Amino acid sequence: MSQASGNSDSDDEATAGIPRRHVLRTAGAGALGLGLGGVALTAVTLPRGGAPQPRTTSTPTPEALGSVGQAPDLPAGFTKTFTDRFVQANGIRQHVVVGGEGPPLLLIHGWPETWYAWRLVMPALAKHFTVVAVDQRGIGLTDKPRGGYDTRTLARDMATLMDALGYRRFAVVGHDTGMPIAYALAADHPERVARLAVAEAFLPAVTSLPPLVGTEEANNRLWHIPFNRLTDVNEKLVRGREDIYFGWQFAAKAVRKLPAHVVDYYVHMLASQPDALRGSFGWYRALDTTSAQDQRRRTRPLPLPVLAIGGAGGLGESVAGTMRLVARDVHGVVIPGSGHWVAEEAPQEVLAALTTFLAPYRAQGSRRPPAAAMPGK
Repeated sequence: MSQASGNSDSDDEATAGIPRRHVLRTAGAGALGLGLGGVALTAVTLPRGGAPQPRTTSTPTPEALGSVGQAPDLPAGFTKTFTDRFVQANGIRQHVVVGGEGPPLLLIHGWPETWYAWRLVMPALAKHFTVVAVDQRGIGLTDKPRGGYDTRTLARDMATLMDALGYRRFAVVGHDTGMPIAYALAADHPERVARLAVAEAFLPAVTSLPPLVGTEEANNRLWHIPFNRLTDVNEKLVRGREDIYFGWQFAAKAVRKLPAHVVDYYVHMLASQPDALRGSFGWYRALDTTSAQDQRRRTRPLPLPVLAIGGAGGLGESVAGTMRLVARDVHGVVIPGSGHWVAEEAPQEVLAALTTFLAPYRAQGSRRPPAAAMPGK
């Protein structure tokens, strides 16, 4: 793996405004995994740099397919470090997996994955950061409304989620569709994001894309984008054939193939909920709106440090090339022997890149005094 030297400037206010107590909205036991009512208020305690811990033993936790308790083949000790919960933020119920010690680090997965995409890097990151892995709007156990899939709204989802968890300023990592969401978060809420790492995606209205009739390689990599944007025929064609469509996506974009049971897990989640397909296509159907937003964002280059990760068998150096069009301080990394699914194909290489890049943010966070206690809302 080749990597440019890291930036040593300190990241101001990495953990400013972290309350020690907060109130989360957690779905009632009768609504678990079903997206129904039954919302309850539960007070939680936030230790310095750590994840919120319930103050009562009656706090319900997600138990449906897509939760930590139903996830296969997690790293050893994962459930001792991480727990998941529902958080009401920006008008929707969001599913998050939280654990660790240190300054907050938000992980935003890509399509057609969930928080589970980060499972192999989360335990090591949790030794130095409070890791927050979220299911995007429309995906996993997060609500699947009809609208709100443009990146301005998705970025607001993330900002209000971190508000609800008590974190004012944080670092962000985004992969695939998580990359344009993370970029929008840094551009629209610059006071919130200390450092930004992105991987394996393009930015609408910023990246130069191949023509409609391009090379076979480009077609294999990108044909799903116009397909996913269709109004409803894509859902009709994929429903009942999720294993074919999504299985092809995972296989065609990997150099180191994901285990069959991992692919089956993702496919099963997409096939098991009536609104899962519609929700998974939401980001693509909002591309016109997102493109207009990105046109405005690119007039204000990001000033913060950015790490751009590409797989040598994926988008490679083009990830850094894209980010240099919208940011001033970009460090590029290309991971040899990896395709598109970098955090699952090459977790150790991704960890090495993130550890180096986030070191100044971690050091800044460790120098922060404990935040003053705030009463829960």
